[in-house]
Amino acid sequence: MGFYVFADGTANLPKSLLEGITLLPCSYLVNDNLVVYKGNIDDFDGHTYYEGLKNGNQIKTSLLNTALFLEYFTPIASKGESLIYIAMSSGISGTYNAAIAAANELMDEYPDCFIHIVDSHGCGFGNGILALKAAKLSRDNVDCKEAAKILDEAVAHACQYFTVDDLNFLKNTGRVSGVTAQIGTILNIKPILFGDSTGHIISCGKVRGRKNAIKAILNKYSEKRMEGEDQTVCISHGDCLEDAQMLANMVMEVNPKANITICQHEPFSGAHVGPGMLGLFFWGNER
Repeated sequence: MGFYVFADGTANLPKSLLEGITLLPCSYLVNDNLVVYKGNIDDFDGHTYYEGLKNGNQIKTSLLNTALFLEYFTPIASKGESLIYIAMSSGISGTYNAAIAAANELMDEYPDCFIHIVDSHGCGFGNGILALKAAKLSRDNVDCKEAAKILDEAVAHACQYFTVDDLNFLKNTGRVSGVTAQIGTILNIKPILFGDSTGHIISCGKVRGRKNAIKAILNKYSEKRMEGEDQTVCISHGDCLEDAQMLANMVMEVNPKANITICQHEPFSGAHVGPGMLGLFFWGNER
């Protein structure tokens, strides 16, 4: 392998896609009870988690700290070897800065090593598809510094569009106002959201009704999808598998070559988007 690739539990990756990727553990609190999540989405009980959110469970997430990065990166750096870590967007988490601090410390101490931290400007599969690309570059024996440039450039093409079923979860995190959430709920308004070029989650439209929201997400895929060898498409959902499968079928009608992975949406950003979240992640010409 050309270099080591790291991601964490926010990358939303199932075991079947983890070849060449080491996942760092994350933790969160459910009603003040600690849950340590080792990162494999197959081990995440999404049904229980999202049902709990519906029933009022309080989730508190925390960033990965510099000490954790040092623990995992030091054995590699001390041998003068190279690694790349794909971080959740700096626009919504301090994890990226914690990883940068660890990388700088280790490269000062071990000048023969090379460590690069990619700011994915995404979450969930938004950083997961970048981790998949990094692992492929490593398997192809691409030099780590060259891979770092390729991945940084690829960030602008990692598209992520999603909708939510309950605006109150976005209200609780300050993404929409209380009035907007109340009116939207009454009128059955569904926002179309995406991760912008700065890594912030913003609205790019709104429609009435769930089916129209799914169609709007598909339209973004049809408009922006990139032709090429990598037709990776990832769909994550907040315990709404039928809608995810519906979206997957619609994607296949647009692009029969799409290589689709469907998973529950990871618990960290899942606490902010809530049950019924449905997201589509793919390589596009632009975000």
